[in-house]
Amino acid sequence: MKYFLASIALFVGTAIVSADEPSKPFDGGTLKGWKFRGSKDKSKWDVGVAALDKKDPAKIDFRPKSSPFDSGELVNTSGGSVDIFTETKYGDCVIEVEVMVPKGSNSGIYLMGEFEVQVFDSFGKDKVGPGDMGGIYNTAAPKVNASKKPGEWQKFVIEFQAPKFSDGKKTANAKFLKVTLNDQVIHENVEVKGPTTSALTGKEAATGPLLFQGDHGPVAYRNLVVKPSKN
Repeated sequence: MKYFLASIALFVGTAIVSADEPSKPFDGGTLKGWKFRGSKDKSKWDVGVAALDKKDPAKIDFRPKSSPFDSGELVNTSGGSVDIFTETKYGDCVIEVEVMVPKGSNSGIYLMGEFEVQVFDSFGKDKVGPGDMGGIYNTAAPKVNASKKPGEWQKFVIEFQAPKFSDGKKTANAKFLKVTLNDQVIHENVEVKGPTTSALTGKEAATGPLLFQGDHGPVAYRNLVVKPSKN
């Protein structure tokens, strides 16, 4: 009996640890685990390799994966697409992701499907606002313009605290604890009172999916990692 109970404790302990381990919602090869906001027939999302179109820097030159050595990227090849979001829902977490933005293009990273970190070609701008690259849309402009040139891969690290609830009532707003773009801190302790315009549901909850905006322009994402945290 003691051995049986010890085995249960070990199993439970392992499950708790594994639940706190980083997850990779995008497997680099398929769209498994993702849903479309709207008709699947309108989706321009695909898995392959993305580069800036040499003839038109406002477009993406896309090719399917042709080798196991290809990293595999989540690519929205056209602006007339739909948003895409994870089946898995998250609460407090740290998001690491790389993004490639063509010239003049626009996308967004929606935490919980509701709170947007703007993805936009803001390279070279002297003054940036909440609608520029890394801005917390409708809420806060980035501290600095850390944007790279169109077509270059750029890395976000987003430390996020989900809204808190007790007995069905919200007790604390969502908060971006820290946002880093290309190794530069662009936000710290920014509280958001409610969902961003064009949010997935417009409602707040303890958990929600990760959403990438796809109806504003071509964009590519890769090396997506979600690390649960305890805030």
